[in-house]
Amino acid sequence: MTTENPARTDSAPLYARYPETVGKVAVVTGAARGMGAVFVEELARRGVHAVGGDLDGAAMKQLAGQVNERLTGTEGAARVFGAEIDVTVAEQHQRLLQTALAEFGRVDYWVNNAGIFPQAEFTEISPEQLTSTYQVNVNGVAYGAQTAARHMREHGGGAIVNMASVAGVRVRATRAAYNSSKAAVRHLTSCMAVELGSDGIRVNAIAPGFVDTEMTRWVREDPAALERALSAVPLHRVGAPIEVFGALYFLLSDSARYMTGAVLPVDGGSQHA
Repeated sequence: MTTENPARTDSAPLYARYPETVGKVAVVTGAARGMGAVFVEELARRGVHAVGGDLDGAAMKQLAGQVNERLTGTEGAARVFGAEIDVTVAEQHQRLLQTALAEFGRVDYWVNNAGIFPQAEFTEISPEQLTSTYQVNVNGVAYGAQTAARHMREHGGGAIVNMASVAGVRVRATRAAYNSSKAAVRHLTSCMAVELGSDGIRVNAIAPGFVDTEMTRWVREDPAALERALSAVPLHRVGAPIEVFGALYFLLSDSARYMTGAVLPVDGGSQHA
């Protein structure tokens, strides 16, 4: 199947507003670029203070400054604060929490967005690649959620959102480490939801498909690879980060107050193709 513009995305602004989230505080990891950068800016645009953490602390702080400047004069906008974090180190999540509390006095939402996307044939996956993938994509999620849950348990609950992927249910060659790590995130989300529900903590996940970020840019630059990728997307277009944000914003809001343990696909239908 072909289209006139197979690389098209729909990056039109989303106008949804959940007034109950205004004044709340969200922590987002992996927020210096890609979807994480969109998450912190769009949350702040809607009145949610955001603390973005990233391994590249300088880039994160620069982004925070740029977002705050762009939002100057925007009615009801909140503020973004940037910090450095290595999500593979459990203690650094606690440091990020303390940073958020020092800046904004509370933490209501925690978004485990940081991730890496290695590729290698299965027999060629190195021990180092396997270890780093699980440390970032799985351990980083667990450490972040533990930190958030310990705090939220003592402060009336909250919402945690993990970043899974369509790759957690669909197999693609050369992606065994990544796919299996995202399958683990899906199951971890269910485990967390069961254990933390009595503390008033909701835990859900988002499973993006083919979204226009730096991680997928190589596909967009290869016409044959792009057409193969889009042939498995019923909507036959590339997703936009703002469309993933729409799912995140909903899951954080009270409109999702009876949802926990869910994995919400934002994939153009590709899980079913």
